Amino acid sequence: MGLFAVTVFLSAFLLFQIQPIVAKMILPWFGGSSSVWSVCLVFFQVELLVGYAYVHWLHEKVAARRQPLVHGVLLLASVAMLPVAADPAWKGSTLSPGLSVLAVLAIAVGAPYLMLSTTGPLMQTWYARSFPSSGADARPYRLYALSNLASMLALLSYPVLVEPVLPVGTQATLWSAAYVAFVATCLATAFFTRRRMAPAVSAAVPDAPVAPDVTPHPGWKECLIWIGLAATASMLLLAMTRHLTQDVAPVPFLWIAPLSIYLLSFILCFDAPRYYVRPLFLIALPLAFLALDRVLDSGMDVPMLIALICVSLFVFCMVCHGELVRRKPPVRYLTLFYLMLSIGGALGGLLVGLVAPAIFTAYFELPIGLFLCAALVVVVLWRDLRTVWRVVLLIALLGYGWRLTEISLEYVQGYRKVVRNFYSQLRIDDSVDDVLGAKRKMVHGRINHGEQFMDVKLRKEPTAYYCEKSGVGRAIRSLQQAPSLRIGVVGLGAGTLAAYGRAGDVMRIYEINEQVLDLARSDFTFLSDSAARIEPVLGDGRLMLERDPPQHFDLLAMDAFSGDSIPAHLLTLEAMKTYFGQLKPDGLLAVHITNRYLDLEPVMAAVAQQYGKTALIYDLDPGDDDLYCRHTTWVLMMSPERAAALPESLRDGVPLTPRVGFAAWTDSFSNLFSILK
Repeated sequence: MGLFAVTVFLSAFLLFQIQPIVAKMILPWFGGSSSVWSVCLVFFQVELLVGYAYVHWLHEKVAARRQPLVHGVLLLASVAMLPVAADPAWKGSTLSPGLSVLAVLAIAVGAPYLMLSTTGPLMQTWYARSFPSSGADARPYRLYALSNLASMLALLSYPVLVEPVLPVGTQATLWSAAYVAFVATCLATAFFTRRRMAPAVSAAVPDAPVAPDVTPHPGWKECLIWIGLAATASMLLLAMTRHLTQDVAPVPFLWIAPLSIYLLSFILCFDAPRYYVRPLFLIALPLAFLALDRVLDSGMDVPMLIALICVSLFVFCMVCHGELVRRKPPVRYLTLFYLMLSIGGALGGLLVGLVAPAIFTAYFELPIGLFLCAALVVVVLWRDLRTVWRVVLLIALLGYGWRLTEISLEYVQGYRKVVRNFYSQLRIDDSVDDVLGAKRKMVHGRINHGEQFMDVKLRKEPTAYYCEKSGVGRAIRSLQQAPSLRIGVVGLGAGTLAAYGRAGDVMRIYEINEQVLDLARSDFTFLSDSAARIEPVLGDGRLMLERDPPQHFDLLAMDAFSGDSIPAHLLTLEAMKTYFGQLKPDGLLAVHITNRYLDLEPVMAAVAQQYGKTALIYDLDPGDDDLYCRHTTWVLMMSPERAAALPESLRDGVPLTPRVGFAAWTDSFSNLFSILK
């Protein structure tokens, strides 16, 4: 048992340790979007499905004593794919972002991950065959619980013990060495299994008839329920993770916390059925539905948002996985059971990660997942209920479906346009201001990405976070004593900053999302009205700036929001070095750090200290009578010499001082906990 347990534990630990490593490695290559993690999870779930299908085939079609030989050969072949490393050539791939992420993962980690994914069910099957007289039908399933425990420990240890200490490249190297150790352990287990099965095989009479298997095969309806429960939990995991990472930050902690909860439910349910107290969780389920209703319908502070999502996800996963364990088959059909679970997980992941961005204009997958969860509970309870309770549950289900439909319609109704792709969902909202008339704004999630008054006399006025009183507005105006300016902008939005352009000025605007550029051109006039020459550049701003020849910007404005977060890879020391390299020696770097959830001032102060720059913060809190401006916070970074010669209009900036003990963010390290508001 110890050898099997060590092999299962090590394989599961490595299986889930590599996920944040490789995801963090490629995150900056694809815009830092929360969708990168969703597609990574899709890849890992599909790999898991392929692995489980292989184990099922091995179990059903290959003779028991040959299985260790077949698997051993594949294990040794996978070692040839080491070390794990993502190919930087995929930066700026011409394929769609989703396909590019899948391709780079397949090349970097495909073969080792596939072999790791087979270990759990294969070891359980071999254990059952090696100890057929143990009479403990549940022991192989407890190995599954052990694998999920190892998976959760791998995830939880990453942001605490691994990420803060080791660069990503070193992490990948150490993981590759650990994989070699796993292969050795797995080969030892295969050798032991073959020896354990040898006596039984040698003692068998070649021509003796095989006793028929009287264990009933699970029907297709039962298989569909297994798939449905697994798919629902997977959908909710990815959809709720996307909600977190879009509106807070796409960082490993917010990937890992929901996934750890998902795995914890597996551990509790598969280790011992008593942990799934059915009446308790069925009572908690409607409360979790109500909590998610509040999350979808209103904003809240970070701790409450994270707590409600995590607790609700735990309830959903316990119900789905608890019901799966209640319906698990005898060990004879163990590989079929896991195959159905992996099919469900892959289907849920594919819907959220790849299908939904392609066919939906809004984030409908979360309401769909919630409704499927409620519907499946009705299905699994149906045969145990009296008629009156069946009627009550059906009425409740229809009522909840109605409420979810209302929420879904709110995503799209009343907007001029609604579009969505890999990077985001964007909405164009028309409204009427009581004083200044018709107004149009671009919205991503709950965040305003620019607004414009449509009256011909007013539409050239910079507004919201970019009004003339804002830090960036004041900075640009202070520079306009020069006859012409060269200005860079990372993050287009509605194109508001183009309103500052004059004849002879050049504005080079970097935007990763083609839909943003299309909407800025079709629904707003800031770009077409600007007297400056506008140079739009499609692609991740940081990558494009790295590739560009020196631009000698007078000012570079960083405004690349993703929901209510700035992608962390745009605020690292490596990124800032690129920005400073594109500025004139006395140029200004303006960084927009307005955020409901994160206090980015320590990040900016640490960067300034590292590079010997002066960082001044300009916090604008306009009165209610100001119709053009919104509350906004900008940081201007510059050389100390430039700071000493600032014009009077900028001398009220408050210097940022480094926080004691705060470590500057790098491509290998970013600490979200330390900047939560």
